[in-house]
Amino acid sequence: MTKPTLSRRGLLKTGAVTGAGLALPTIFTAPSAHAFTNNPTGSTVTLGFNVPQSGAYADEGADELRAYELAVEHLNGGGDGGMLNTFSSKVLDGTGILGKKVEYVTGDTQTKSDAARASAKSMIEKDGAIMITGGSSSGVAVAVQGLCQEAGVIFMAGLTHSNDTTGKDKKANGFRHFFNAYMSAAALAPVLEKQYGSDRKAYHLTADYTWGWTQQESIQAATEAMGWETVNNVLTPLAQTDFSSYIAPVLNSGADLLVLNHYGGNMVNSLTNAVQFGLREKQVNGKNFEIVVPLFSRLMARGAGENIKGILGSTNWHWSLQDEGSQAFVRSFGTKYGFPPSQAAHTCYVQALLYADAVTRANSFNPCDVAAALEGFEFDGLGNGPTLYRAEDHQCFKDVLVVRGKENPTSEFDLLEVVEITPRGQVEYAPDHPMFAGGNLGQCNPGA
Repeated sequence: MTKPTLSRRGLLKTGAVTGAGLALPTIFTAPSAHAFTNNPTGSTVTLGFNVPQSGAYADEGADELRAYELAVEHLNGGGDGGMLNTFSSKVLDGTGILGKKVEYVTGDTQTKSDAARASAKSMIEKDGAIMITGGSSSGVAVAVQGLCQEAGVIFMAGLTHSNDTTGKDKKANGFRHFFNAYMSAAALAPVLEKQYGSDRKAYHLTADYTWGWTQQESIQAATEAMGWETVNNVLTPLAQTDFSSYIAPVLNSGADLLVLNHYGGNMVNSLTNAVQFGLREKQVNGKNFEIVVPLFSRLMARGAGENIKGILGSTNWHWSLQDEGSQAFVRSFGTKYGFPPSQAAHTCYVQALLYADAVTRANSFNPCDVAAALEGFEFDGLGNGPTLYRAEDHQCFKDVLVVRGKENPTSEFDLLEVVEITPRGQVEYAPDHPMFAGGNLGQCNPGA
């Protein structure tokens, strides 16, 4: 195993941010007296940003890191304050977290579970990170979440879409803002039926790890419920780069629709191969052959180029949203980096703010006090409308976007159009839903 590298420690200026907003949340004022892992006793607090800086999901990782750096800048009083100004909670004031200046260390997950755990472990043990966040793979998220549970630190998951992250593999020290595979299917299915009808034969290509499995299961269940037939489901290695050998059998399967349960560079490559094989020009069973990508982002759309036009999928957030919080984030990110943020950037920025806010409301860095402040927390002003961090499984619930590749984009960033904003109520489910069964949230672990 290649040893992951740790890069720079970021230290940004302090100051104050003033923001108008909504109702003031409950503030927990009694600090914890119990010992816990990496209690910050000096004037600074260190956060660990663990992102894929290499591998198939490196584009998402780069944007995640940009977002984390922006969040640290805003928490320390730099820039225009971004979403601190629109967040319904008003306890963050640009003076760091509980008056401590925010520093950070970074690691490369390599989109590999073992490497991600090693990187997170190093940040906790060597750098004193009190919170770990990041990642663009559910396999990584599940592995690092387990490590953080053992180590006694909070894990604010980055881009993880598998049902298992807040299902069978949920942990008391882990929290997910990003949506999941069930939510994608619940949002997509009605749109797919409207666009392509209720009589379809679907062929699935699926990334062979926890995200792919639960994404495929969710889409199959939702589409079969409306009348579709699943012709086949073929698993593909995460390290695969050429999908030609997987696309060829689709031509003789009798399927008239291909579902690509792939993400990042995998999706770009598999979609490119599918187009090269002429699938989008075919007619099967008297219908135009269609391709669906259940989860994709602007970064993937950019990589896919012309091939993404007209392709339906879902996304957690998009920079074109017009709510106050989303536009504040787009302005801040655009000013700093010169282009709009991705959904990966959005969820990571928000997770950093939510952690800092929970610490401040709890008046404590003790992970169990922080967890208590996050559980059942309802908030607004961070995009996607009113949002709940459900106590039973630490899953966020908010509106979900169904998007389509634009036929006539106006720029390299204007690649997706929002087809439908699916209301939160349509994608909610019971904590004991069969797709999320098994596992046990357990008890918060404060560590030392």
